[in-house]
Amino acid sequence: MNKFKFTALSAAVCFALSASAMGGTMSEAQYKQAAETISAKHLSDEAACQAMAGNSKDICMAEANGRESVAKAEREEMHESSNEHRYDVSIAKADSAYAIAKEKCDDLAGNVQDVCLKQAQSAQTSAKSEAKRVQETADAKATARETSAEASKKAAASQQEAAYALAKEKCDVLAGDAQTTCIMEAKALHGQT
Repeated sequence: MNKFKFTALSAAVCFALSASAMGGTMSEAQYKQAAETISAKHLSDEAACQAMAGNSKDICMAEANGRESVAKAEREEMHESSNEHRYDVSIAKADSAYAIAKEKCDDLAGNVQDVCLKQAQSAQTSAKSEAKRVQETADAKATARETSAEASKKAAASQQEAAYALAKEKCDVLAGDAQTTCIMEAKALHGQT
């Protein structure tokens, strides 16, 4: 791939990532462009791997597939940010790292290879567990925010009702039109109907 195409791809990826970094979501056009960029980058990576042989080629392909998988998950998270999509990005990263490590272990033999594979599995399990912990914590915080907002609404309504009851009680010393006017003013002041 020539330098211009690589620079153009890099710029497109950076542009797509900048939408997420600014807290915005991707437009449909950006979403489509990111998909095309990811596909082009993956084809380029695969082509580079074809020049290799043996396990080096397998490692290269695992890296290419991993980059594609992570990029797709990140694209989804940028398009529609959510705890679930952030979790998917973490899982894609964990699975990619595992696939690459597993291929690298193929260069080894015997117990050293067994240990390498166990380390790769352990790292994957740890990463997935951490991703799940982060997701569950974020979900719990979101639920707590919703519960707190609802409690605040109820408290405000209760305070309004109490303030209205007090104002209405003060109107009881009046009679006739003065009492009616006082009650209407109290209702208006305290948001009662």
